[in-house]
Amino acid sequence: MSEPASKIVVRDVYKTFSTKKDDVQVLDGVNLEVREGEFLAIVGPSGCGKSTLLNCMAGFEKVTSGSIDIDGEGIVGPSRKRVFVFQETGIFPWYSVWDNIGFGLGKKMAFDEKHEIVMKYINLVGLQGFEKAFPNELSGGMKQRVEFARALAVEPDVLFLDEPFGALDAFTRLEMRREIVHIWQETKKTCILVTHDVEEAVELSDRIAVMTRRPAVVHSVIDNPNSRPRDPDDSGCRELKDQVFEILGVERRV
Repeated sequence: MSEPASKIVVRDVYKTFSTKKDDVQVLDGVNLEVREGEFLAIVGPSGCGKSTLLNCMAGFEKVTSGSIDIDGEGIVGPSRKRVFVFQETGIFPWYSVWDNIGFGLGKKMAFDEKHEIVMKYINLVGLQGFEKAFPNELSGGMKQRVEFARALAVEPDVLFLDEPFGALDAFTRLEMRREIVHIWQETKKTCILVTHDVEEAVELSDRIAVMTRRPAVVHSVIDNPNSRPRDPDDSGCRELKDQVFEILGVERRV
């Protein structure tokens, strides 16, 4: 069986930020391929440039040199086909769940069509019965479900997940891990997750890209052989976590 085609190709990407004092080199020649429909996790030391790489891939940041192609075309800026889900929810407090999820669909869409799409994703993320609720009436996990539903409603090709569960309590975070696996399996979207949590990366991803300290490169990309649903305490998951931690402990550049 052949491997899926590459959805995103990152070639020799450098990124430097200029400050008043000096230049800060964050990415130092990053190479990475993301396959169509896969769930890829990116881990690395704190401050190494994981989110910077994600922002470059989404078109929010321009690379200093190198290239990033999606579906064979260079990125020129953000696109509706590529949607971010952040740690802090960006849902509007003055809109109901229904209105938040339907926001990105625009005002020109016929109500019946919009309602069908909104309800599809309300059902997908398990928010039936909360269509008229406002964010201040929702738990943290429910707000994050609204965020996912709103992102999916515009039918993106790629979901960029920047530590989406970081602000949640431990129990809700575990619950949302299971939820995002369900969403990914239902939609087959290409998902790229940035996380500092190795266990989270092991539980969710098909492959794990491990970055070095800044200025960063991709040290290794590791296949996740464990079948879903995954228990992080199973021997296979523990072995993979140990492998990732061992790489993260390497100080020298490879």
